[in-house]
This record gives sequence, C-alpha cells and structure tokens, in this order.
Amino acid sequence: MSDDRTADLAARAAHRHVVVIGGGIGGLVAARECAKVGMQVTVLESEGELGGAIRRADLGGLTVDAGAESYATRGGHVRALLDELGLGDRIVTPNPAGAWLVGAPGVDAAPLPKGGILGIPVNPFADDVRRIIGWGGAWRAYVDRLRPPLTIGQERSLGTLVARRMGPKVRDMLVAPVTAGVYSADPDDVDTEIAAPGLNAALTRAGSLSGGVAQLIAERADRAAKAPGSAVEGVAGGMSALVDALQADLQELGAVVRTGVPVTALSRAGDGWTVSIASVAADKDEEPVEESITADAVFVATPEPGARTLLDGLVPGLGDPGEAPQIEIVSLLLEAPVLDAQPRGTGVLTVPGSRTAKALTHATAKWSWLREAAGTRHVVRVSFGAQGEPAATAGLDDDAAARLALTEAEGMLGVPLPESALIASHRARFTQSQPSSLIGAADRRREVRKALQKVDGLAVVGAWLAGTGLAQVVPDAKAEADRLRRALLWGDDAPLSTP
Repeated sequence: MSDDRTADLAARAAHRHVVVIGGGIGGLVAARECAKVGMQVTVLESEGELGGAIRRADLGGLTVDAGAESYATRGGHVRALLDELGLGDRIVTPNPAGAWLVGAPGVDAAPLPKGGILGIPVNPFADDVRRIIGWGGAWRAYVDRLRPPLTIGQERSLGTLVARRMGPKVRDMLVAPVTAGVYSADPDDVDTEIAAPGLNAALTRAGSLSGGVAQLIAERADRAAKAPGSAVEGVAGGMSALVDALQADLQELGAVVRTGVPVTALSRAGDGWTVSIASVAADKDEEPVEESITADAVFVATPEPGARTLLDGLVPGLGDPGEAPQIEIVSLLLEAPVLDAQPRGTGVLTVPGSRTAKALTHATAKWSWLREAAGTRHVVRVSFGAQGEPAATAGLDDDAAARLALTEAEGMLGVPLPESALIASHRARFTQSQPSSLIGAADRRREVRKALQKVDGLAVVGAWLAGTGLAQVVPDAKAEADRLRRALLWGDDAPLSTP
C-alpha cells in the first residue's frame, strides 16, 4: 500500500467509532480487526469478565477451563491467531488415548471403537465394534455391503442413513453417543453433508456406507500426512489465555474494554447508532446509571437470545430462533488415587437415555499441563443437557449439582468416588448455539446473515451465525469485521481487502 493510501486510511479510521456488544471470542476478534487499522473501538461486556464460552474457574486454587477446553485445527485459523498473539509456544495436543462408551445394553463399558467416522464403523466385525453392538448388530451392519448404494444426496439425515444402511444398533449405540457429545443433537436431526462432508458421494462410489467411510478416512489420512497434527489442540494454562491475550492486545491498540456493562437497547441515530447501557453504580445499593454511546457501526456479539432482543424491530426477516440447548458443565477437583491409572481413557460418552449426564472428560488425563499443575489431584468435567433435553442439574443448587456430577462420574468411570474425595467443584451454565450440523440450520443462518447485511453499519458475529466452535467463530468474525470496516472506510469504493 502506498504512503498516501496508508495516510488516508489512518485519517479515515481515526474518525470512526465502533462499538462491540459482547466480549466473547467473536466480539474480541472483530474488535481487534477494527482496532488494528486505527478505529476507535469500545467493547461492552455484561458479565464481570470477558470470554463468553471460554471462561476460567478457580477450582481449589487450580485454574481450569470451565467452558471450551480446546479448538478444532481445521483451517488453521485459531492456530494463526494464537501465533499472532504470541501464544504459539503454548499450543498443546491432548492425550491420544481416546474416550470410552457406557450405557450400551449388556455392556458395562468399552473403548469407543477406532477406525470410523462419527461412530460409523468401517468393519462391523472388528472386536471393538462387535463388543458394543453384538453379533446380531454386526451381521445387520454387514447387510450394508449387500444393499445397492443410495443416490448422491438422497438422505440428509445422518441417523436415518445409518439406520437404513447398518441398522438401529449402530445408530443408537455408536453414532448417537458421538453426535450427543459433539453436537448435543440426535443423529436423526444431523445433516449428513454438514457433519461428514462427502459421505453421500463416497457411499455411491464405494457401493456401501462402510466403504464410503473407509474412503473418507483414507482421504483424511492423506491430508494429515501432508499437514500432520492433531484434530484438536489446546493451550497450556487453559484456553482463557487466548482471552487474556486478546484483551491485552486491544488495550495496547487503544481500544476501550468495559465489563459489567449490560446493553439495554440499540437504536439508529442518523447514519449511526446509539447504544444504551446500564453502568454499575459505585454504591451497590444504588440503581445502575443509564448511559448512551454513539457509534458509526455496531457489532452485536452476544448469544442468540440477547442478540435477537437487541435487533428486534431493527432488522426484518430474522425468522424464528431455533431451539438452543441448555448445557451445564460441573467441574470436580478430586483426591482419588483410583483415577491415577486413567481407567477409562480421557473421557466417557454415554448412550443417550442411559444416564443423566451426556459426557465426561477426565481433564487431567487428557491434558499433560493440567496433570502437572494438579499434582496428585484429578479434574473431571461432567456435562449435562442436549438438544431437546434440559440439563438434569438445572433445578439443583450448586452443592446438589456437584453431588449428582460426582455420582455420575463414579458410574461412568467405574470406580468408587465417595463424597470425601471431592475437594472443590465449579458449575458453569451455557446457552449453546443451535448446532450447525442440524438439518436446515445452515439455510437458516444464511437467511439471517443476508437480512443483517442489508443494514448499514451493523454486523453480527458469534456461534449462532458462524457455527459452534472457535474454528468457525474466528474466521467468521474476521470476515464480518473486514466487510464492515471496508464499508466504513471506503464506502462504495471499498477495496477487496483492508489490512
């Protein structure tokens, strides 16, 4: 870029004020993209700390992830961001031991079978598969190889596809635990091409579902050989280090970051916007102080319910919100030597309906940095709630929720965990965005985004539009920030990209 163009950009940017409502990762990334070009940026977060779904907890003096503990490596977007923020040397990979499965009829517990995709096996007679679905289930699954292939794209429902090709046992005992654990969704509601891109086409080429899975695995292995690495990664010290680094970078760039500031309303003000907030009063007994901030542009980066409330009446055509799962994660710090042997790998998935918890992560078995920090103690995270299924802990107080989580952990890990083993607990509640893998979800998101982009000076970022997970939220926030800042800086003469 020429010196004149750089100077012009700086002059334009210095006179533009952007307000970001919500301090989750989507909001922080969007704010940083605008601050990098010299815009005035104000971030408003209603909670007392930033991070959203990425949050830390103090568990008996040990700092742990209370929300997201890792990110998918696909696309390389999150790793690139970590490198930019100086956290590249803290990237870690999980213990590859894998998870176990509990709740299958007649099976106490078994390692989750390897060599499949979303629980769909390549070989139904493999010992680790047959151990769960039995000989009858294995023979029924083998019928898949004798049936004619489906037409490409004929079956959108993953659960229906698996049940028709390989039988209900494969769907219910192998696929359902994975989709519940990964997407908080029933496999019948999961879109095959979103959850497993290319599977329908591979099925048609191979002539069977198991053959199609084998083809996709081979293709993924080839890509991994060219770019080796784990499918997920984490950050030593916890994912909250990413939040801290983003906040520090924003402050260094001159952005204003305010926490404990709920936004009560959003309205148009001429060519710009007015953001109404309720500041926390100096005296807690006093009413919050009402305040308004004007801006040239606004990013709404809150979870879907809050975003829709703010946008009501401002953006037509948003449609009806999808059902958002209510998730709770109860983290337990345990003094339990029986867990030293990591009896069930790095975690446990459950067959839906078999237990009140949907999944468990043995965090100190999964992450070496946490194991070293915990010493002789263990950290276990128990997850409750799924699509259409409220969390079993929802109506309990924190102590009762911790006791239920301990009971579930004992059953899922297959070892005695008396109440005396519990040192500390932490409970985190989330309104999870509607899983992006659900049938029709991608179409709904596209329609909402199309409606939003018709409104000048407005962008909406976050998991409810980008899809769940940092690998989707980060690039989406960058793209929306680039779109909005180009419009602010250059209008109709916007270049294809702005640094």
